[in-house]
Amino acid sequence: MTEVCRFSGDTRYVLDDELAKIVNISMSLEMPLLLKGEPGTGKTMLAHAIANSLSMPLLTLNVKSSMKLVDCLYQYDTLTRLNDSRFGDSSRNVSNIEEYIRMGKIGQAFTADHRTVLLIDEIDKADTDFQDDMLDVLDQMEFDIIEVDKTVCARHRPVIIITSNAKKDLSDPFLGRCNFHHIAFPDPKMMRKIVKVHFPDIAEKLMDGAISVFYNLRELDGVEKKPATRELINWIRALSADPDFKPRALEDGDVPYLGVLFKKSPDFAKAQVTTRKKNRF
Repeated sequence: MTEVCRFSGDTRYVLDDELAKIVNISMSLEMPLLLKGEPGTGKTMLAHAIANSLSMPLLTLNVKSSMKLVDCLYQYDTLTRLNDSRFGDSSRNVSNIEEYIRMGKIGQAFTADHRTVLLIDEIDKADTDFQDDMLDVLDQMEFDIIEVDKTVCARHRPVIIITSNAKKDLSDPFLGRCNFHHIAFPDPKMMRKIVKVHFPDIAEKLMDGAISVFYNLRELDGVEKKPATRELINWIRALSADPDFKPRALEDGDVPYLGVLFKKSPDFAKAQVTTRKKNRF
């Protein structure tokens, strides 16, 4: 079993006790950690925080619906080999196929000189066969390159973080091979801690006003894409950069830069109507 370093948080990531425990037990048991939660709850950023805190390289596999597992393992560059054989101006040996094998993200994690953090982002975009076959590879810590009849074995078992936005159910075999944690959207108390990490010198009046307005806007009926933590951080950044903005304006119902919070036209229009109504009274 790989020697385990303990993760206790990062200067840019606010960590609760339960999440810290499941991260560390997953590393100890050498099991993938599956994180679910709505967008903006910090699932992806957790992998960055682990890598930064434990001084490990981070490799990110952004899953696409059309992705094939073999492309995550390795790619055989047949086009370059064909060009080299046709024009003969390359230093590569055309007869040696291994010179045209390029590792995918999982292959890079397996062949890295040091232990890595492997982030597999938005696994729910992939089909069930992809999910199950991928975990077979991650269980065995090896895969075959059929073009050269070679087995690639992991030099170091990576720390594996898998995220899902819960848009599609994952298979029971997949779930059975992972530890699981649901990251709930931060409550206002936790959000204050997160904001304070990003803005250590923020005025209390601005923080109170921004967080209050933010949670009120998240409660609007019929909003397709609610503003998430990253939108709040960017919104506070925008408010702080405006020399004419006064925090009292938020108490009066004046909510500038709604386009930082809402990224879809119907949501933006709904927020505009709501804030204008409040401004009339």
